[in-house]
Amino acid sequence: MGKPTGFKEIVRQDRTYAPVADRIIHYNEFVIPLSEENVSQQGARCMDCGIPFCHEGCPVNNIIPDWNDLVYRGDWRAAIDVLHSTNNFPEFTGRICPAPCEAACTLNLEDEPVTIKTIEYSIIEKAWSEGWVKPQIADHKSGKRIAVVGSGPAGMAAAQQLARAGHAVVLFEKQNRIGGLLRYGIPDFKLDKKVIDRRMAQMRTEGVEFKTSIHVGVDIPSKQLLDDFDAILLTGGSEKPRDLPMPGRELNGVHFAMDFLRSNSHRVQGDKVDNFISAEGKHVVVIGGGDTGSDCIGTSNRHGAASVTQLEILPQPPEKENKGTTWPNWPNKMRTSSSQEEGCERMWQVATKAFLDDGEGNLAGVRCVKVEWEKDENGSWKMSEVADSEFELKADLVTLAMGFVHPVHEGMIEELGVELDGRGNIKADTDGANAYKTSIDGVFVAGDMRRGQSLVVWAIREGRQAARAVDEYLMGTTDLPRW
Repeated sequence: MGKPTGFKEIVRQDRTYAPVADRIIHYNEFVIPLSEENVSQQGARCMDCGIPFCHEGCPVNNIIPDWNDLVYRGDWRAAIDVLHSTNNFPEFTGRICPAPCEAACTLNLEDEPVTIKTIEYSIIEKAWSEGWVKPQIADHKSGKRIAVVGSGPAGMAAAQQLARAGHAVVLFEKQNRIGGLLRYGIPDFKLDKKVIDRRMAQMRTEGVEFKTSIHVGVDIPSKQLLDDFDAILLTGGSEKPRDLPMPGRELNGVHFAMDFLRSNSHRVQGDKVDNFISAEGKHVVVIGGGDTGSDCIGTSNRHGAASVTQLEILPQPPEKENKGTTWPNWPNKMRTSSSQEEGCERMWQVATKAFLDDGEGNLAGVRCVKVEWEKDENGSWKMSEVADSEFELKADLVTLAMGFVHPVHEGMIEELGVELDGRGNIKADTDGANAYKTSIDGVFVAGDMRRGQSLVVWAIREGRQAARAVDEYLMGTTDLPRW
């Protein structure tokens, strides 16, 4: 380790944001990067832990201390090689990962973790600017054909790994562009889509064939893939949204969050959008306190919403976690996203009772009630309504951002007849001889379609590991990395 006392001498410094008034008038990224000198100094803060808990905190098991040290020493070229050895797309995670690695950092015991996410972002962006990111074309072709269905981070990671192993890979996507939820679910102000395009160019040179606007199970029969390919890898999303069935659900103005976000992303990226969902001049209520809800807030503010209110049914988390009981795990604590900083009222322990009609079939408001949470005799949390606490919010637009329950079963999954688990996801293990194998021979699954709604970094991990399983299935052995 180049500077053993760096964590004592150098203050934590992270990227900053452009002012709110400047950034809400456009859909461009607004993060202000650190200089290379500052990033190098931040790398010096890595304290050479005996057990680097950041490894375990990171789902792709990034070799974080190594590239921290390389950046400190100025060897950025070696740093990108180490970073790419575990993560195909650090430009994605360096932008939108919540950084569980930083929560697991030993310095987080003092609330001053190494700025791992910023260093990761800086390494990959320098690598692109210097021309170090080049196609890795297989020396020999296997003669095997593989269909990867779903072009989100799991599908992209798997396709790239399999192409580098010498297989002919076709990546199917039902939307008109590659990227899955990276493309249309995550707003452009958080992830510039040119970042996806430049990685696609590398993958195309490596041999990946992209087929867009093809909905497997709708446009082509699912079982056709079984005839045309030696193996199939299912990497679609967990796209069945959690609904809120109650009086007024059918009113104009009540939308699933992903429909709202996708509508906006298509327009921002230059597509013609029929039935565009606009928040301009409207009182917006976002139901759900997670990342998807936060994206609805940022998008609504950029539309010019009159007001934005976010409802969360759970209690407000504590401002600070108890390190003794949570570290190095991801803690439940109060967090405020960049979109929430741009303007919204956040309300906790609020349940929705009904959507109110303006008399013409349009949304006019939301009837709500305060709730409280208590443990029953078995120690399970139970919710109850607070007596006489009902109230109404004016609302012209509601987005339902309460998460996703499982992948859509109609179409491909039902046609293939793969076995599902108790939560409605496609059933498959992640270890052993049957890793990522479904109940049908030659059909594999990875990402949200297997594990349920999760993080981009988990999708990349599963895509890489599933690629290894597919390669071993086809060839009897594999040189692809386990992590």
